[in-house]
Amino acid sequence: MEPTAEPALPGPATPPERRPGAEAGQDAQAASPSPENAPAAALDDLGFQEAFRNDENLQAAFLNAGELTVRGRIEEASNAVLFCTVTHEGRTADAVYKPVAGERPLWDFPDGNLAQREVAAYEISRATGWGLIPATVLREGPYGPGMVQRWVEVPGADGEEIPPLLALVEGDEPGPGWKAVGFAETGQGRPALLVHADDARLRRLAVLDAVINNGDRKGGHLLPGPGGRLFAIDHGVTFHTDDKLRTLLWGWAGEPLPDEAVAVLERLRTELAENRPLAARLAELLTAAETTALRARVDALLASGRHPEPGGDWPPIPWPPV
Repeated sequence: MEPTAEPALPGPATPPERRPGAEAGQDAQAASPSPENAPAAALDDLGFQEAFRNDENLQAAFLNAGELTVRGRIEEASNAVLFCTVTHEGRTADAVYKPVAGERPLWDFPDGNLAQREVAAYEISRATGWGLIPATVLREGPYGPGMVQRWVEVPGADGEEIPPLLALVEGDEPGPGWKAVGFAETGQGRPALLVHADDARLRRLAVLDAVINNGDRKGGHLLPGPGGRLFAIDHGVTFHTDDKLRTLLWGWAGEPLPDEAVAVLERLRTELAENRPLAARLAELLTAAETTALRARVDALLASGRHPEPGGDWPPIPWPPV
């Protein structure tokens, strides 16, 4: 397959801190399309903002319905990542747009594209009910089809303290409230222990990553949100048929799955059955082999009842780790 030439993309953006859907305000003037799934406009502005914060269906509908305006490019990304505003019926929200045309080919992911896998990961996240991945849709944009995801606001600009999720510590033990990942070189001539928080949100994410076979769970993909929420981004390297799980969240490896996770996996197994809406949606985004492997991973997690452990054929921790 010949690689697709990257389009002439805009220069760097200076977006606000990444955020979970800027409140959809009324400062936009541009007209926008109104497909059947357009969000209802009957709510007053305050009511709409509250609904937009809490309703994933409304967020996805807004991202699908609105006019997408590119504001600039986020330079540190390895593929084309564009900061945008989405406008619909006089309201706007911030978003990320990743056009398929801006993706770099991956030798070990020859099928599909990053955008489709990002949307598939969101569909699985939504099915779990955990709300770990921001609303993500597949749609046309100024540079062709791509994924559009609501922007995630990281709190703390007003002085609010955000407890750390990852750390490097001295010694061989992680200490209370932490789980060990492994030793890392610090560049100071001595190793340090890489640890992550023993946090229920992270544990849910570890289960989700095992389900979608995430090959790139880095620390920089973890975004604390308002109200104690945790969001995870960048899920293009997922759903491979081979075991490619690479993550910083190995602290629970081999431990029994929480009862909550088992219940979610059982529900997910039902939703992945043939002729169910989730299975039909994934058939539009993944290959048949990828969907079969997805079902097998859910079955394997339920059969073992434990968090997976690193395999020997694939580096278990992504590089760079953040």
